[in-house]
Amino acid sequence: MADRPSSPNPADLGRYLLQLRDEAKLTQSVVADKVRLSAAVLSRIETGDRPASLEEVLEILKAIASEDSLRLAGALQRDWQALPMPPLDHGDQDQLWEAEQVARQLDALRQDPELPQSFSRRVGEYIDELRRCAGLLLKREHQVAFIGAIGVGKSTAICHLADLTVRRDDGKLQPVLADGAGGTTLCEVHLLPAPQFGISIEPRTADEIREDVRDFAEHLLKGTTGAEEEGSRPGESQGTYIEVARAIRNMADLATKTSRDEAGKRTVFDPAKELADRLPSVRELTAEILARMNLHTRDRRQIWYEPASGKSPQAWLREEFRRVNDGKNPEFTLPRRIDVMVKRPLLKVDGLSVRLIDTKGIHATAAREDLEVHLRDPHTLTVLCSAFNEAPGGFALQLLGRALEGGARALEVCSSVLVLAQHDQALAVVDDATGSPVESVEDGYDLKRENALMNMASLGLKDYRIGFYNCLSDPPGHAQQFLVEGLERARGSFRRQLASAVKGARDLLENQREQANQAALEEAARRLRLWIKESERLPAIPGSVQDELLGELVAANAAVVYAATRREGEWRNFSYSYQLGFGARKLCVTAAGRRVDGFVDHCRLLRADPELSAARELVDQTERVMQAGFDQMQSKVQLVAQTSYRDALKSAADLWQKCVDEWGRSRGYRQAVASFSREWFSAEARIVMEGELRALLEREWARVLHAVEVLVGPDLGDEVPGS
Repeated sequence: MADRPSSPNPADLGRYLLQLRDEAKLTQSVVADKVRLSAAVLSRIETGDRPASLEEVLEILKAIASEDSLRLAGALQRDWQALPMPPLDHGDQDQLWEAEQVARQLDALRQDPELPQSFSRRVGEYIDELRRCAGLLLKREHQVAFIGAIGVGKSTAICHLADLTVRRDDGKLQPVLADGAGGTTLCEVHLLPAPQFGISIEPRTADEIREDVRDFAEHLLKGTTGAEEEGSRPGESQGTYIEVARAIRNMADLATKTSRDEAGKRTVFDPAKELADRLPSVRELTAEILARMNLHTRDRRQIWYEPASGKSPQAWLREEFRRVNDGKNPEFTLPRRIDVMVKRPLLKVDGLSVRLIDTKGIHATAAREDLEVHLRDPHTLTVLCSAFNEAPGGFALQLLGRALEGGARALEVCSSVLVLAQHDQALAVVDDATGSPVESVEDGYDLKRENALMNMASLGLKDYRIGFYNCLSDPPGHAQQFLVEGLERARGSFRRQLASAVKGARDLLENQREQANQAALEEAARRLRLWIKESERLPAIPGSVQDELLGELVAANAAVVYAATRREGEWRNFSYSYQLGFGARKLCVTAAGRRVDGFVDHCRLLRADPELSAARELVDQTERVMQAGFDQMQSKVQLVAQTSYRDALKSAADLWQKCVDEWGRSRGYRQAVASFSREWFSAEARIVMEGELRALLEREWARVLHAVEVLVGPDLGDEVPGS
């Protein structure tokens, strides 16, 4: 059975006892007198310094005598064996306990040596399903990941709704995170509750920093040389993004300096370009910049707020975040991720711990692993941020479309669009019914929501949530409530999944005792076996695994493509292997997705047959197993493709050299790289790799079908009448 603690952690238990006593407005001495303990002993129990016996804890709870204390007393007397014991303050204790009891009954039934093998497998599948669903509900750590285009106002909105702002002398509010016209945040930023205000970083590796500096050095020496293409951000022709280049300049004391001459004309002095004039070799210039950065002294990873600084926590966070983000703190290296710790909850959601994630802004294409991973995490609410006039936004449509192509389900639960309005944009919306501007901001939001949903109609998403927030005029509570409702929707989904598994398991136990139901079960099983037999082979799969990659090569920024080719196709902002893995996942969905949809329809028909009503639980279980197996199939195919192609790309020296040599020769760099890559994929070795991948699809599909087949049992040779 499941690994579990034998008793609650004394510190957690003591903290909860203290909370219950405070809520009941009882002093330690009053409670201590009722339970024949000294106030000092009770104090030590509440701090976790003295473990208490179950009998003592129950006496304390009886003395508190509140509704919550009596509920805790009942929870403490539960003996968890099949599922992990939930924390004492977990709000879903009762539903998890119900699942625990059913799982125990199933496990006891599985011990019966005379149980048919197919039925035993069904029992085992239910136990696994109960554990999976309980695991979703047990975990109370959630994330809200904000994704949007550069300059859409994502960081500013996050700070306003999380009350992380600083008031300027003129009364205006400034966000704690770096703000500007976009492209100011160096890396992904996590905001999370903590015991103290502070900043922590996950540093980039030495190799990553060296490559970033080499990009910067090469840009200084070669400039754009005609390679910067339409759509590039100013100064982005180097592979290193402008915010990374800014940090490198500050760390190496190479920041540009401005002054005005006697005539008042502004002049700019660039010490980095002057250094490049003296060191014309990329290798020498890279080494010199690295030496100036003094990386060996930049070993600090955390910094904590001190009240003695004389600044408010928010003002301190704003100042120190900028120093770390801009490379101006001499103790910190280039970060891969920055954590901003806040001494309070960021969202008020009962029983949940929530962190907010400010992802790197999107430019040119949203097809990035660091963004799409959030849409596959059930404990992450992905918030796709859009400008008001473009709602829902091209990048949101691209991300949602790719997620659907990759087999994602329940996007209505795990994602939302948040439209970031500015100024009086909502009041400028024209009502088609009257031909005049709307009368209120709410009316403007409603009309824009209707228009955005029309733009999303092609995705087939129903009941999709679109919220609005103007951080300069809307109360932060509106946006906070929108996020809280999204998290509660996810928790509700977890509860429904567990409730469905519990109900199915109870029906299984009931049917096992009702021999009269066997005829219906056998008929449903026969029809399910027939479907499996007719669906053994996957249809021919159009397209190739590299199609997604080749498309993204043309869509991405030229400098991003160049930076990726200099790193053997693996860069944090563009990964060949990730795009190939996604391409393989898309092939999987194309090949097997219709088969799975057909099975779902087949199950729907079986459930609608009144003569098979006693077999509905079996049909429901096989459908869930099919869906779960298909999800695993997609993930495995993606992982295998990503891993195998990454290994092959590491040895593709000729491909990378051709791509690097092409940089600067023409304005068609992306098309040239796509052509070189297409040629590489046409080689016999890659054709064999794709053949192996398609063979893997067949094997995985057979595994999915087998998982369903073992639940319905073997064909006993009954005649199969015509359908």
